[in-house]
Amino acid sequence: MASMQASTDNNTSSSQSVAAAAPVRVWGLTPLAWWRGFTVFFLILLIFAAATGMSMFEQFKAQVTHLQKQLLVLPQIKYIAVLLDGQSAPALLVTLDPTENSLVLQRLGSIKEGREDSLQLWALPATGAPRSLGLLASGSQTLRIPGTEKDLRDVPQLGVSVESKGGVEDSHGPSGPLLLKGAVVQKAL
Repeated sequence: MASMQASTDNNTSSSQSVAAAAPVRVWGLTPLAWWRGFTVFFLILLIFAAATGMSMFEQFKAQVTHLQKQLLVLPQIKYIAVLLDGQSAPALLVTLDPTENSLVLQRLGSIKEGREDSLQLWALPATGAPRSLGLLASGSQTLRIPGTEKDLRDVPQLGVSVESKGGVEDSHGPSGPLLLKGAVVQKAL
């Protein structure tokens, strides 16, 4: 009996060693095959993530470059003035566009000149005589007239007067009272 039990123990241990030596297969693959598959899958996933990250970075760089170019094209407003009418209501917005060397005027109110009149814009320096900056074309809501930073530097106020058609010469100054008047503000960039 003892020899039979020894032979059964031998058979059991040999079957355990055979079972331990043979890897367990899941869906026909060994654990080593599964690990290799996972490794390849995650490497492909890592390469895809790196390619996506690089693509997004290149798109970001392209957007930044595009926005920088747009910023260079946009007018850089350095001086601004809101001219008020007699009732202290905004009537004219004046801005200086130094890239275009022009003053941009936008009518805010309903100020209209007569058929035989012109509206003339004046720089009103703290000391000295007023200087003409140009005529406002009749009928246009927004217009540009030539002007540089030098025209508004050290000018605390702008004014608009009603003059006879074609305006008056710079040396004479406004012929009548100022219809609109407002402070010039230098915008901090």
